Amino acid sequence: MKRSEINQIIENADAFIRSFGFILPPFAYWRPDDMQARRADIARIIEARMGWDITDYGQGDFANLGLFLFTLRNGTAADRTQNTGFCYAEKIMISRQDQISPMHRHVFKTEDIINRGGAILALEMFESGPDGKLDRSAPVPVTTDGQKRLQKPGEVLRLNPGESVTLCPGNWHKFWGEGGDVLIGEVSAVNDDLTDNIFEAPIGRFADVEEDETPRHLLVSDYDKYLGSNKEGGR
Repeated sequence: MKRSEINQIIENADAFIRSFGFILPPFAYWRPDDMQARRADIARIIEARMGWDITDYGQGDFANLGLFLFTLRNGTAADRTQNTGFCYAEKIMISRQDQISPMHRHVFKTEDIINRGGAILALEMFESGPDGKLDRSAPVPVTTDGQKRLQKPGEVLRLNPGESVTLCPGNWHKFWGEGGDVLIGEVSAVNDDLTDNIFEAPIGRFADVEEDETPRHLLVSDYDKYLGSNKEGGR
């Protein structure tokens, strides 16, 4: 993805989020030099990889295969393994109409995916087999707003604004906006995008960035380069 495209996506996403009365925290609007100047005071933001996250999964087709995310709060791998400190995470995401977030599962993370407004959020789901691979024959037990239900393999769950689904480790899922763009909330256990995403297809988690202009704001995947981030924790 070109940096100019990323900069524009950030501007459009901020406007879309604000249209629902949701305001991002102040650190969302720091410029790269602001973050560099505050480097000694923002270790939690950097280590937990809080902030902007725009991905085309390395495939170069963001409009059809991609996702916008902003991580508002998060713990680290140490928090998760020691079960102390910040053992939770929260994100706000945007799934554009028919824009696929590809089939994947998590190893450790349980997450609530919430339609915060806009169109319908559609999710296709499968269960894991004993080997962890996608099982196309097993029913899928899920919980929607506290109510247990059993989905057929590959059945599409459609969430209207205000509705949510709880996805446990091993629940394979892909999702997209149906009939329009969707603002999505995620509340979960500690998020670690470096090690906890298993994709069905051999794709990457982050975008490859072509620097055709200066970054307006850093992505979490920029932290190592610009801020000397260590690689503990994340999502």
